[in-house]
Amino acid sequence: MQREKQSFLKRFFGSRLFLLIALICAILVAIGYGRAYYQDYKIRQEINALQDEVKRLEYKKLESMEILKYVTSDAFVEEKARTELNLKKPGENVMVVTNPEVEVKPSQESKEEKPRLNNPTKWWYYFTRHELPKINN
Repeated sequence: MQREKQSFLKRFFGSRLFLLIALICAILVAIGYGRAYYQDYKIRQEINALQDEVKRLEYKKLESMEILKYVTSDAFVEEKARTELNLKKPGENVMVVTNPEVEVKPSQESKEEKPRLNNPTKWWYYFTRHELPKINN
């Protein structure tokens, strides 16, 4: 009886059925390993991307802190008060320098009147990107 069991096991492990079952098990294990390796690869890629984003956001935070520090400084407040509100310090004199060559005289503006044209002609000039003709007095 023991001999029959031994010969049965010997025949089973030497058969093609055992080889097929072992091959299927090996393929399933390899597929599982490959899937786990791919998931690990994707997670490592995501971790690297998130670390890069953290570095970028830290840099942006530092940059924002520098801007905030400048905006809350007295130099910024003084600059904005001078440029936007036209303020000056007590005891300070303001001088306005103009360039007479750049200044346009009102009499010159009235000489260059655009002629009265009908609406379709104005649209034609608009779409063809031509300038309207000027009238010289």
